[in-house]
Amino acid sequence: MSAQSFDIFCRVVDNFGDIGVCWRLARQLAQPPYLSKVRLWVDDLHSFTRIERQIDPHAPQQTVDAVDIMHWTPSTTQLKPHSVVIEAFACDPPAAFVDAMVRENSLWINLEYLSAESWVESCHAVPSMQANGLRKYFFFPGFTPATGGLLREPGLLARRDQWLSKPAHRFELLHALGVPPNQLQRLQQGARQAFLFCYPNAPALGLLDSLKQQTTPSVLIVPAGVYPELLNEQSEHVYVHEIPFVNQTTFDQLLWSSDLNFVRGEDSLVRALWAGKPLVWQIYAQEEDAHMIKLQAWLERSPYSGQVRDLMAGWNRGGRTEFALQMNTALRPENWKTWQADSAKWSKKLSEYPDLAYTLAGFCAQQHRSG
Repeated sequence: MSAQSFDIFCRVVDNFGDIGVCWRLARQLAQPPYLSKVRLWVDDLHSFTRIERQIDPHAPQQTVDAVDIMHWTPSTTQLKPHSVVIEAFACDPPAAFVDAMVRENSLWINLEYLSAESWVESCHAVPSMQANGLRKYFFFPGFTPATGGLLREPGLLARRDQWLSKPAHRFELLHALGVPPNQLQRLQQGARQAFLFCYPNAPALGLLDSLKQQTTPSVLIVPAGVYPELLNEQSEHVYVHEIPFVNQTTFDQLLWSSDLNFVRGEDSLVRALWAGKPLVWQIYAQEEDAHMIKLQAWLERSPYSGQVRDLMAGWNRGGRTEFALQMNTALRPENWKTWQADSAKWSKKLSEYPDLAYTLAGFCAQQHRSG
């Protein structure tokens, strides 16, 4: 695949989701086999530092992991656009930059939000010719070969399996994140490890209620500040451990090593799918419950049982008592075993489709060849 260069524009909307997707995409395009020149424009470097400690939040320009990172401000110095300009989630590049794109005949990609809805396939890679002559295309990530696919680095699942083949890795990671020795011992003896990353309206207390009723004790790992009330509700049977926000590599490893993952938004969902473990997804809420339609479309593409689908809906509706009962049902041994098998199967199936960076780079190369 021929070398290309990319500008990626990102506005940080919900703190981590947008920049999480853009940072993964930028790094992947800058690494083999693409080795592209990549410039990532970000309006909120302070939020960026929460998931990438190498970032200097005060630097107007810096290079990390072969990606040139620009602090996107109204006074940002004008630079020559790259051959492909990606606006992530309709964030609108500056007008002066768009004018420069016309002079360079840059290819303009509107990278859309992830959706499992059927209409996405008919809108993916559709052109929108601009009055200024630029070629602009809508590019949809998705769950089928007729979309742009999901972000997945080369060899990701093999690295996951290799990491999991050495249990010591898991406990070294948890030790580094401050999990107490007595809780590490419980995990080594078969306690359940769960990871929780949710929005404030999630029925997380209902999750705790359910875990307290299980025969197996649990260690619940939560990023600091995500749901602080849980610390007051933990018990001898369910230990809640807060951790600092971690980089994306460590985040993936936490998902790989947990028995059950609760995730929110787009980037975390995809990473939990690659973990191949049971997951519960909290979708970003929209007006008039439009997000529930998107959730249902995703569930209909999944192999999950009706019980798990009800559980997902309950998690997104926010009812504590209802969710606790649904969680109890999902954790029954026969249901849990099915959920585990379905999760591993779907992860494997999705990994057989082309990944987002591959389809995006290929599409852009084709458009450049055709003029």
